[in-house]
Amino acid sequence: MSHPEAAPGSSLSAHRRRRELAEAADGRTVDVLVVGLGATGAGAALDAAARGLDVVAVDAHDLAFGTSRWSSKLIHGGLRYLASAQFDVAHESAVERGVLMTRTAPHLVAAQPFVLPLTPLVSRGQASLAWAGLRAGDVLRLAARTPRGVLPAPRRLSAAEARHLAPAVRTAGLRGALLSWDGKVSDDAALVTALARTAAAHGARVLTRVRALQVGGTGARVRDELTGQEGEIRARAVINATGVWADTLADGIRIRPSRGTHLVLRSEQLGALPAGLHIPVPGETNRFVLVLPQGDGRVYVGLTDEPAEGAVPDVPEVPESDIGFLLDVLGSALDVPVGRDEVAGAFAGLRPLLDTSAAGGSPDRTSDISRRHAVLTSPDGVTTLVGGKLTTYRRMAQDAVDAAVTARGLHAAPSPTAGLPLTGAAAPGRLRALPAPRRLVRRYGTEAAAVHALAAHDPALAEPVLPGHPVTRAELLWAVRHEGALDESDLLDRRTRIGLIGPDRDQALPAAREILDGAAAARP
Repeated sequence: MSHPEAAPGSSLSAHRRRRELAEAADGRTVDVLVVGLGATGAGAALDAAARGLDVVAVDAHDLAFGTSRWSSKLIHGGLRYLASAQFDVAHESAVERGVLMTRTAPHLVAAQPFVLPLTPLVSRGQASLAWAGLRAGDVLRLAARTPRGVLPAPRRLSAAEARHLAPAVRTAGLRGALLSWDGKVSDDAALVTALARTAAAHGARVLTRVRALQVGGTGARVRDELTGQEGEIRARAVINATGVWADTLADGIRIRPSRGTHLVLRSEQLGALPAGLHIPVPGETNRFVLVLPQGDGRVYVGLTDEPAEGAVPDVPEVPESDIGFLLDVLGSALDVPVGRDEVAGAFAGLRPLLDTSAAGGSPDRTSDISRRHAVLTSPDGVTTLVGGKLTTYRRMAQDAVDAAVTARGLHAAPSPTAGLPLTGAAAPGRLRALPAPRRLVRRYGTEAAAVHALAAHDPALAEPVLPGHPVTRAELLWAVRHEGALDESDLLDRRTRIGLIGPDRDQALPAAREILDGAAAARP
């Protein structure tokens, strides 16, 4: 039985990695070397490759290993930046949100409704300020030319309507709610994977488990983390897109990481959630905790914005103080508060904010540091990209490639990525017509039928990886064959999000190992 496969050239695999790593380190000089394969690094690899440049992109770990898998999963329209008068950042966010939702990734990014319940803890003055902010956000949508059919207008809800969309909210004293819409990515790591695969389809060599030991304007000394073998990748331009680790590869840069924390709850703890929630933080005027249903039996609750001191770990730990804070705010609005023992999991991400304060001084809070991104070129010619956020990764990547091309005198076409669909993208009508479950379409887009066909070809692949979770063995096999997954962590912690809950991860490990062993045995 035949079934459709991935787009030609977009499939990442262990075999392709070995071959392309050997090519990259064979002494030839490529146009651009990108270090880091989060959203900005994968975006820079795509931007450069789409301009016709010869590109190698490396990461010491996996696709989306760092900050890009720990986001709130929201594609923000920039509303929060209006409050701090960062109008350019707000407009840029709204524009990039529209690009993702209408052109480059409509299969991954869709409109998400949010309810801001007007409980007794929200004064009428606060409610009026919040309503004005939502209206301003709609003006941003209009200025970004995002159609109303993609992002509906905000509106006021009666108490009855609020109870329907937010049944978990305490009803005593509830006087209504405010309904708004923003963009939500089905999975931030899936977005990075789509970027990397699209870059590969344009000729980029995308290499995970390759650590840059030392970088300079003419390339990098690298080590294959799977074999320990070291070599050199020569390049005419080098882009450092390592996020919170950027200052370890480039001198003269001060990164002040900001930690965002999310709790993972089982959906049954909050009941049906037709919409997400914005819960105001008591005592603050422009700070909210988000409650975001994921559609896979889980709900995320976040986020905080706290300075992260000390050395930057590979995987940030979640302080108990953050968990307590989020539970307290959540409990201020819920009918039945969630206890500490009901938190199934938690994760934290570190934002790579550029510290531009004078030496010895800094803002009191990382929330006061600008979210503007910065592209910096060192004296030896390395272009470093810091700051920004997930929503604006494409513009950040474009600016970084522009800077590298200018600094190193490369010949390249203008960036085409504002209109370049990622792997799996298609118009809404085509996506709706695909013969595959809607859940797969929201994750794989036009490739959903191919993933679904794997299970039809082999009924064993149709089985869930663990009871009560929608991910099937076919999705794990697809990740190994086409998405560059090399081990169990790639499968459970990034290609799927099963690993966010420890017991679920333990239960799914045998299935992941079985898929990896089977794929290895089938390789030539």
